[in-house]
Amino acid sequence: MFAGSRPSRARLPVPFISSPDGVILSPLPTDTGYFDRVEENVANRGWKLNLWRHVGRLAAGVGTVLFGLSLLVATRAEGQEVTPERLVHAGREPQNWLTFFGNYRAWSYSPLNQITRENVHRLTPAWTFPTGGRGGLESAPIVADGKLYVVDQNNDVFALDAVTGKLIWNYAYKAAKDARAGNGKARGLAIGFGMLFMGTRENRLVALDATTGKEIWNAEIENSAKCGCGISSAPLLVKDKVITGVTGGESAHRGYINAFHAKTGKLAWRFYTIPEPSQPGSETWTGDSWKLGGGSSWFTGSYDPELNLVFWGVGNPSSDLYGGDRLGANLYTDSLVALDADTGKVRWFFQETPHDVYDYDSNPEPILIDVRLNGQMRKLVIHSSKNGFAYVLDRETGKFVRGFPYVDTVTWTKGLDKDGKPIDPVMEEAGKVAKDYLFCPGTQGGRNRNHSAYSPQTGLWYTTALEVCSHLTPQRQEVNEGESFWGGQREEQLNPNAVPHIAAFDPLTGKKQWSFATRFFNASSLLTTAGDLVFGGDIEGNAFALDAKTGQKLWSFSTGSRIASPAVSFSVNGRQYVAIDSGGGSLIEARAPLYWPEAKNHLGQDASTLFVFALPEEK
Repeated sequence: MFAGSRPSRARLPVPFISSPDGVILSPLPTDTGYFDRVEENVANRGWKLNLWRHVGRLAAGVGTVLFGLSLLVATRAEGQEVTPERLVHAGREPQNWLTFFGNYRAWSYSPLNQITRENVHRLTPAWTFPTGGRGGLESAPIVADGKLYVVDQNNDVFALDAVTGKLIWNYAYKAAKDARAGNGKARGLAIGFGMLFMGTRENRLVALDATTGKEIWNAEIENSAKCGCGISSAPLLVKDKVITGVTGGESAHRGYINAFHAKTGKLAWRFYTIPEPSQPGSETWTGDSWKLGGGSSWFTGSYDPELNLVFWGVGNPSSDLYGGDRLGANLYTDSLVALDADTGKVRWFFQETPHDVYDYDSNPEPILIDVRLNGQMRKLVIHSSKNGFAYVLDRETGKFVRGFPYVDTVTWTKGLDKDGKPIDPVMEEAGKVAKDYLFCPGTQGGRNRNHSAYSPQTGLWYTTALEVCSHLTPQRQEVNEGESFWGGQREEQLNPNAVPHIAAFDPLTGKKQWSFATRFFNASSLLTTAGDLVFGGDIEGNAFALDAKTGQKLWSFSTGSRIASPAVSFSVNGRQYVAIDSGGGSLIEARAPLYWPEAKNHLGQDASTLFVFALPEEK
C-alpha cells in the first residue's frame, strides 16, 4: 500500500493501524513487543509521541507518517480459544469485546474508529435479535472471533453470529423451585478456557461450553433463601480463577468477594467485606453488628496484571439508614479494596463514606489509568461512589491523589479533606439536621448500576449524574438473616437546582469539560470509541452518540423500548458494529414517573431485544 492511499471504510484489512481520521496504513509486520509498548503508551497522556517512534521504525518504507496513530491490531484465527493471556492483552484485539468492560482496565473504550463524528449520522441497524419474553435486557455482550454471546434477565444465554445475528445455540437456565432471587438481574458474562461464566440471581455460578452451550458446572455460592443475595453482574476471569461479587446490600447479610477455579467450579478463596472479631478492621464495628452488616460487592471489578491486584468496590453497610447499632467506620463497606488475585488477601483499601447512613455504595467500576502527573508516571485508579464524588487514587498504595464531585449538588458533606475524607458529614441519627433536610445525592446515588467510560484518546472520563435527592428518616429495625434491612424510610425527589446529565471530566484536575442534559435521567452505561464518540441510550428508547470532545448529540435511533444497558463495539471482516440492548429492566427507570408524571404514558414497555448498528456497506 502506498502513502496517501486509503482502503474502503467497509473493507478494512487486518492487521491495521487506526488514526483519528480513518484507517490509513496496512499491513505492517506483527511484533509482540510492539503491542506491549502500544498498550503502555495509550494510557499515557504523552502516548502520541512515544507511539510515533515505534511506528516509524516499523513503517519506515511506507512513506509519509501521519500524526495521531493510535493502535496496531493483531489478527486472531476464528475459533481460537480465549485464554487469560488474550484477556491481558485485549487491546491487541479491538475487533473483539472480551470482557464486560472491554479490557481489564474497565475503560469501556473501543479502539475502533471506522465510525466517526463525521459519519455516525449514517449509522443504521445491521440486525436485531429478540431474546423472547419481557422483563428487560441490561447485559453487555461478549464478542470473540465472530461470535457474540449475550445473557438475558432470566439467565438464559444466546450465542449468535456477530455478522448476521443468526442463532447458533441457546442455554435455558432453570432455577430451583425453592430458590430465592436476589436484587438485580443478569448484566453480563465472562469468557475463557472455551467456556462462558455467568452468575445467577439465585447466587449460583455457572460455566457453559462456549461452542455448544452445554452446562459444564453449576456451583452454589450460598443458599439464596437464607442470605437474600445473588449475582447480578458479570464475573471477572483472572488467570485460572473466576471472580464474582454478590448482591444483598439491603439484606441482613455479610458480604464477600469469591474466586472459583475456572475449570472445576471449586472455591479458591473468599474475601469477607466485613472482618470478624480479631481481624484488622473489626474494631470499626460494635457488638455483633458485623454478622449481618451488609457490604455487598454487586458490581464487576478490574485487574492489573503487573501488580497482580484485583480492584473491587464494596457496598453500603446494613441497615442502610440507621447506624446506631453499628457505631464506627464499618470497614470495608463503602470502600475500594485491592486484593491479591491469587489469595484474596487485601493489599490496601480506601474507604469513601465512613459509617454510611445514606445508602452510598462504593460499588462502581474501578478504572485503571497510567498517566504522567507532576513529571512522574503514575499508576492510578479512578473510582466513583454513589456519594457523588470521584476519587483518584494511587493504585499501588491506595493513597488519595484527588477527589471531585461528578454531580452538580452535594449536601451530605461540606467536601473532602486533604486525605479524601468527608468534612462534617450530616447525619440525622446524630441530631444534626431537621427532618426535612434534603440529602443530595439521594439513596439512588450520583449514579447507580450504569457504569462510566474512559477514553485514552481524549484523556477524559465520561459519567452519568442522576441528580436525584432524598429525605431520610432512620429507624431502628429488628431483623433476621436474609430479610430486608433498610433501617428507615426514604422519600425521593428531583434535585431542585440541577438537571440529570452526562458529563466529561479531566480526571487529573477534576474540571468538567462539557455537560449534556438528558430529558430524564440516563439509565444506560456509556461506551467511548477511537472515533471520538460516546454511545449510550435513554429510557425513552433512543440509542444515541455524542461527540466525545464537545458533548453534542450527533445521532440517535428509536428502538421502541427503554434502554438501561451498556453499548459495546466490535468488528468482523473490517466492518465496525455497535451493539446495545433495548428493553430496560433497571431498578431506577421504573421510578421515572414518580419524578416526571408526564413519563407515565410516554416511556416504552419493557422488552428484550439486542440492536446491532453499522455503517451502510459500500457496494
